[in-house]
Amino acid sequence: MMSENKFVTVNEVGPRDGLQNQPVLVSTEGKLKLIRALVDAGVKSIEASAFVSPKAVPQMADAQDIFAGLPVDEDVAYTALIPNEKGYERAVAAGVKSLAVVLSATEAMNQNNIRMSLSEARSVCRSVVRRVADEGLESRAYIAVAFECPYEGLVAPEKVEELTEEMFASGASEVIIADTIGAASPTAVFEMFERLKQSFPIEKLSAHFHDTRAMALANTCAALHAGLRKFDSSIGGLGGCPFAPGASGNLATEDLVLMLHQCGYQTGIDVTGLRRAVSLAEELVEHSVGGRMLPWLISQDARAAKKEATSA
Repeated sequence: MMSENKFVTVNEVGPRDGLQNQPVLVSTEGKLKLIRALVDAGVKSIEASAFVSPKAVPQMADAQDIFAGLPVDEDVAYTALIPNEKGYERAVAAGVKSLAVVLSATEAMNQNNIRMSLSEARSVCRSVVRRVADEGLESRAYIAVAFECPYEGLVAPEKVEELTEEMFASGASEVIIADTIGAASPTAVFEMFERLKQSFPIEKLSAHFHDTRAMALANTCAALHAGLRKFDSSIGGLGGCPFAPGASGNLATEDLVLMLHQCGYQTGIDVTGLRRAVSLAEELVEHSVGGRMLPWLISQDARAAKKEATSA
């Protein structure tokens, strides 16, 4: 039975996950303009950048400048992704208050992504999350390839549960279950969150879906019916893990928000404002972007314009 809680938090990851593997290097000014457009549209939770190796991810080399130039708004929560203790120290020096770590659920993904074994990655994430919590900051933990790994195939739900428990025990304030390569099905998503909510507060869980197999919105619906009320998304559907073969773009923010609104949920986000952010993102990356619902939204604009012209 669906929960009566009708407010859904949308965590925008476009400035980080959406841009990280774009071939066009987006300027710091451009990224800040995009973040401002998202804030103006009503987005209150934004993953703004990542304190990772500039050699590995050149697009994130300006993380410190991004956090120095963010729009000042007490109602907006900004998060930075960090890979290790060094990233943590850089982020804290830049004034970041909310930090996220990524722990892949399989041995092969960790080896290919960060050149660590699963055991080593778990140790690093535990250490960083504990440090973040001990120093009074917000710590979030991603469990990547939580449904399927591009190297090892299907991931056992009990493994995801085990890693989730480990991150919460280390002090994480939230755990995000990530379908990194967009391979999950609605049935698998529903069963995963039904399982996890037996052991962990559902309000401390979140989901991150990719749209590789065109099921991101269906997976969102499945998670909603399990009681989840927080989701990652990326403006224009930008994104895809540069270290995960076959991982296409993220769930588009405009698709997510429009669907939620039509289903009777509230987000506090204006779809028209998101349209402006999509147009800006398209300019910045120099290619067409936009979610699955964008053509319909454009047709509605044309219809409204025609009606206005006729009545004038």
